[in-house]
Amino acid sequence: MVNYKDLGLVNTREMFAKAVKGGYAIPAFNFNTMEQMQAIVMAAVETKSPVIMQVSKGARNYANGTILRNLAKGAVEYAKELGCPNPQIVLHLDHGDSFELCKDCIDNGFSSVMIDGSSLPYEENIKLTKKVVEYAHKYDVTVEAELGVLAGVEDEVSAAESHYTKPEEVVDFATRTGCDSLAISIGTSHGAHKFTPEQCTLVNGVLVPPPLAFDVLHAIEKKLPGFPIVLHGSSSVPQEEVETINKYGGKLDAAIGIPEEQLREASKSAVCKINIDSDSRLAMTAAIRKYLAENPSHFDPRQYLKPARENMKKMYIHKIVNVLGSDNKL
Repeated sequence: MVNYKDLGLVNTREMFAKAVKGGYAIPAFNFNTMEQMQAIVMAAVETKSPVIMQVSKGARNYANGTILRNLAKGAVEYAKELGCPNPQIVLHLDHGDSFELCKDCIDNGFSSVMIDGSSLPYEENIKLTKKVVEYAHKYDVTVEAELGVLAGVEDEVSAAESHYTKPEEVVDFATRTGCDSLAISIGTSHGAHKFTPEQCTLVNGVLVPPPLAFDVLHAIEKKLPGFPIVLHGSSSVPQEEVETINKYGGKLDAAIGIPEEQLREASKSAVCKINIDSDSRLAMTAAIRKYLAENPSHFDPRQYLKPARENMKKMYIHKIVNVLGSDNKL
């Protein structure tokens, strides 16, 4: 058993309470590699922001759970080296799909886990979530649950269509499961292709996606005042990164994300955690494609991973300061 506190990590309880009260959201950035971890930590330290470092089931399969756990431990020490004496870093399991996976993460130093039973019938979702909560809380690990279904594909999470969270279910669900935060569905979507062109409106030559269902969000807030709400699938898919990828040999057609002004509005509500993954992938890939195209004789990974890391750091800082408002909240 590895306790997260021994790694210098924190859980989300106090972090979320402050965010809900303060009208901002905590950035939850997925990571798979050392470069992503470094960029996340550099951005968090530079902006004086708390941060959630997320690991998906796919990331654990790719990079190995032990390696990622120790990267998170290294992130805490790295933040201190960069001048942040008391960093607030969470190691979170994103989209855990079984009790066994959540337990394994809890036993191996995660300070927060998500159990995603949203594809199950309502009562089965409650049963599974409650089981994870009861185990996690023994070790002061916080638990995120999900009610409602997000469309899209990212890692091993896939759904053909979304189903908005039903406000009339949230009190019963939160009470019976004991979860610490609740991921809801209000129109966000996983992946870089969140909407089809047919779902969007053409404004000045730009495809604008349908607005998020803020009426559903506000109804949930009224039912669960002050309860921490989470938005998944909240990458904005920066078009400058898409254009760079396509310019240097990529092929990303109709990649459309969530407008940042809508995420800013959401972060001022009970939404206290916003997940961003695809934007990091796009920033990394765009920088690597550009570098290799301009330097065809180079083959040292450090040469192209350094600008990739810098581009991700730039993106993370932008999200923290201009979208989520979590800067200077340590």
